[in-house]
Amino acid sequence: MGESLSLAGRAAVVTGAGAGLGRAEALALAEAGAAIVVNDMGDAAHQVAEEIVAAGGQAIAVTGDVSDWSLGGRLVDESVEAFGSFDILVNNAGIIRDKMIFNLTESDWDDVIRVHLKGHAATSHAAAVHWRQKSKSAGGPVYGRIVNTSSEAFLFGPAGQPNYAAAKAGITALTLSTAQGLGRYGVTANAICPRARTAMTAEAFGDADATTGLDPLAPERVGTLVRYLASPASAEITGQVFVVYGKMVALMASPKVENRFDAAGSAFTAEELDQQLSSYFSGRGPYETYAAYSIAELEKVALEVD
Repeated sequence: MGESLSLAGRAAVVTGAGAGLGRAEALALAEAGAAIVVNDMGDAAHQVAEEIVAAGGQAIAVTGDVSDWSLGGRLVDESVEAFGSFDILVNNAGIIRDKMIFNLTESDWDDVIRVHLKGHAATSHAAAVHWRQKSKSAGGPVYGRIVNTSSEAFLFGPAGQPNYAAAKAGITALTLSTAQGLGRYGVTANAICPRARTAMTAEAFGDADATTGLDPLAPERVGTLVRYLASPASAEITGQVFVVYGKMVALMASPKVENRFDAAGSAFTAEELDQQLSSYFSGRGPYETYAAYSIAELEKVALEVD
């Protein structure tokens, strides 16, 4: 393994690492040489930590709910105490409470926003405090990597996931803001939008075809990108959003102005707006402005696995 891809001597915190994507990401980072703080609820975190140690790596388990603001600081402290450093944060923890907007309850909304968005914010805050202080002490940039987990849901707003889509949109914005705020300290922050076959997506994706080799939606495929974004090789990549699954990694473009509408006078009248906007949007679907590639086009490329 090239030095720029090695994580030897680095320490990483991975949230939601007891199963699925988080577990695959933790194992990928450990394989690259990182010591891992495995976070999840209950015994699952301990099982993954033991799996990493049994394979010759370094890992500890720290259980707790990421939406508890104080847990972020504890994860950082545990990493420094156990491994002497804290270098990488991978935010993966999340839940779903799928409902149509008219069936959505307050708790459905609060629970998803709390675990996904507040959970990402709590750990990112703790990481930022640590790296900022470390940079000031060192008198220059330090090593820091944040990989957050967003979703294509933030782009396309699935009808049955208003809470999840909103949380993922918030995580994307949080990532971009974090990248801007921490760049001067040497820290990068990126977001991934993965598709993977896990317990959380079982109803959506069903079972894998065991006869086709590595599942196109295997979490391990996502783990490889996370491992790369955590490495020294990715030092110039920050404030980016990647869609990843199958054999594909797609870089999302920044939002762009599609069109401009100008009033004839000093301000629009309702009639002018109707004339310009109604004709422009006539017969148009709700997704046509959001991406150069449609979901169907991306999926066709991503799932053409050798």
